[in-house]
Amino acid sequence: MTASLRKIPPLCLGAAVGILACASVAGAAQSAKLPYLDPSLPAERRAADLVSRLTLDEKASQLVNHSRAVPRLNVPAYDWWSEALHGVLAKGTTVFPEPIGLAATFDAPAIHEMAEAIGVEGRIKHRQAMEKGHSTTFEGLDFWAPNVNIFRDPRWGRGQETYGEDPFLTGRMAVAYVTGLQGNDPRYYRAISTPKHFAVHSGPEPTRHFADVDVSKHDMEDTYLPAFRAAVTEGHAGSVMCAYNAINGEPACASQFLMQHTLRSAWKFSGYVVSDCGAVHDIFEGHRYRSSQSEASAVSLERGMDNECITFGEVTGKDDYQPYVDAVREGHLSQAAIDRALVRLFTARIRLGMFDPPSMVPYAQVDGNELDSPAHRKLALRLAEESMVLLKNDGVLPLRNAKRIALIGPLADQTDVLLGNYHGEPTRSVSVLEGMKSAFPDSKIIYVPGTQYLSNTGDPVPASALTADGKPGLLAEYRTSDKFDSKAPVVASRVEPSVEVHEGSIPSELGRTPFNVRWTGLLTAPATGDYRIGVRANGTAFVVVEGRQVARTYGGTALGRVRLEAGTPARIEVSYASSSSTPKAELIWHRVNDEPDPAAVAAARDSDVAVLVVGITSALEGEEMPVSEPGFEGGDRTSIDLPEPEEALVRAVESAGKPIVVVLMNGSALATRFEKEHSNAILEAWYPGEEGGNAIARTLNGLNNPAGRLPVTFYSDTHQLPHFEDYSMKGRTYRYFSGTPLWPFGYGLSYTSFRYADLKLPGTIPAGKPLHASVRVTNAGKVPGDEVVQLYLGFPRLPGAPIRALRGFRRVHLLPGESQEIAFDLSPRDLSMVAENGDIVIPSGTY
Repeated sequence: MTASLRKIPPLCLGAAVGILACASVAGAAQSAKLPYLDPSLPAERRAADLVSRLTLDEKASQLVNHSRAVPRLNVPAYDWWSEALHGVLAKGTTVFPEPIGLAATFDAPAIHEMAEAIGVEGRIKHRQAMEKGHSTTFEGLDFWAPNVNIFRDPRWGRGQETYGEDPFLTGRMAVAYVTGLQGNDPRYYRAISTPKHFAVHSGPEPTRHFADVDVSKHDMEDTYLPAFRAAVTEGHAGSVMCAYNAINGEPACASQFLMQHTLRSAWKFSGYVVSDCGAVHDIFEGHRYRSSQSEASAVSLERGMDNECITFGEVTGKDDYQPYVDAVREGHLSQAAIDRALVRLFTARIRLGMFDPPSMVPYAQVDGNELDSPAHRKLALRLAEESMVLLKNDGVLPLRNAKRIALIGPLADQTDVLLGNYHGEPTRSVSVLEGMKSAFPDSKIIYVPGTQYLSNTGDPVPASALTADGKPGLLAEYRTSDKFDSKAPVVASRVEPSVEVHEGSIPSELGRTPFNVRWTGLLTAPATGDYRIGVRANGTAFVVVEGRQVARTYGGTALGRVRLEAGTPARIEVSYASSSSTPKAELIWHRVNDEPDPAAVAAARDSDVAVLVVGITSALEGEEMPVSEPGFEGGDRTSIDLPEPEEALVRAVESAGKPIVVVLMNGSALATRFEKEHSNAILEAWYPGEEGGNAIARTLNGLNNPAGRLPVTFYSDTHQLPHFEDYSMKGRTYRYFSGTPLWPFGYGLSYTSFRYADLKLPGTIPAGKPLHASVRVTNAGKVPGDEVVQLYLGFPRLPGAPIRALRGFRRVHLLPGESQEIAFDLSPRDLSMVAENGDIVIPSGTY
């Protein structure tokens, strides 16, 4: 419980379970008559009344993500920062496939269903937190998802969070997610969806805090805005997040074009805008767009940003919101702009039911047993199965008669890789190894990692390699906070022989969790060479060697490569923070040896078929992260090839002469040229969520007939791509790429075959009228399967027109011999294109 929340009278603490329906004990009767507490009034009127009662300092304290309590008005503290990209980011929740895999399903109704489940679990976690008196990060009902940025370049590490490279597909998935999460009650939200990052940003990660990207009006209207428009105008998203980068000279969170002209004016958006975390500081510190922080904060608020994300976890003092107070006193910021923002914010909280009795809020009546429930796990499995994309198959799949299966690859027995990034902590995750044992009960599964590369194993770093103050080990300094604040007082300090935290190792002086600890000293390797060093933890942890952060995790295992010289001490710092009742952390390492293991070749030679599980992980690609492996930089990729150690492993196993099936796990396109030429089958599995191992195995044995389709182009190599920092769409994605891809957007095979017939189109239609198209699809094979029917539009050859563009899709299930007529209705906007000058037009001509 925060200090401010403790001031709320006991009568109100019970009501703080997602609502606030009471006043102080002394003034309950009088407060109940205040308009902002009257459920019969419109939400916006109630919000305006509440805002009118706040002082300047109280108002400013509501403009940041950790909004403070206002005890005299019975307003509880509330942290706006919560995440639910593909499941609620919390413990014990369902983790669905990473969004790039969700996009591969081409199944918008299923995404809507998933978002409903996420909203239900979000409500449960919020209620649990409120019952405990919490009000901190990841406990609210405003979820910063979906990510609808366009995955314009496969080198971007955060592309895994998106729905791929196509604006139309992304828009459909965004609308499905937003409407599913928010619900359809006319008065209350189930939760609030926040499409992000408005707009344009899609790498590189290392430059995002100061990058100013040049974007033509054509590319803005044709590529970067349509999915946001759909989420706002069709999905009616309650919130939008503005991005870090600047666009055409203006920081996104202070952009007149984005915030005022587009969002508020053209799209009539009435919800609130939240900044990406630290983006308002970037206006001053990164972009140097204003000469002080107060001026930067002011210009952002004046132009339409309403809530600044700035503080993670517990918060004390006023530093986070003081710039808004200063801006008013210095004359940079008007009270009207503050009031406008606060009315939007309190309207959202009222529509979430936070000021009304729970009995009035339909979404507050949720069963706690639905957290990672059997029904939600079943949906996670279904979506994972739908996301599987069969890239190649010479008939080896499905595996019917394999009695001995060599399962090879460092990712096959791991579960962290299944979850991608921005994920919660499921009650159970199923690795590929576990899934294979379940799906092939009559076969012998021989598992060999095959290479040390991507291994998440390591030995504890011994005391003999660590030194502090002339003693074996490192100096440990403990503080009572789950935030890394070097100014906080040290509660306990001692030299510890190893970096290891468990329930019995915590100094008695701490007395409680949360806490953080920092170990410092020297690391001396016994032999010269490359090492991977990192942490295994159930909280936030990172390792710094010689001033460079080499590994970081928010729960799990992270390892980074360092070069160490025998006998030469290197400065090391290890930090760990935990709010868990069962804290755990350990410093581990291993000497780098990425050569293929001969045991993998032997296992393949002794089996009927070899299944290789290879790819990359979210420890290599992701958001602004320390990575020291070749081919990766800052969370992005410098190469799109399969990492060399895994390529060597595939080549070695192929030499055994047995059929090989390659299973790819990744969040972005991989240029698997050798595998396309030499393997018998390739299955793209993405980061498939908690049920990923079962989904992969059920696809390999035929229980799941794959029907996923690529939501991104798989290029042959980076030579087919423009410069990463070039935001022009020329030569990018299937809409403007004129070369020959490794595999094209929309591609995917099946274990059955489909026949198309009776395409019906009107011969001529007037511009501005809709178009109706239909086609008959038949399952011409011998097994049931899904088909993803895709409608593309080719435009008159005018400047600005794409080569082709997706304008409709539908996933259908057909039994052998079954036919179904699939119809599409294209609106005038669907038939439009963006001219070279950026105007949206419907030109005459042949389509």
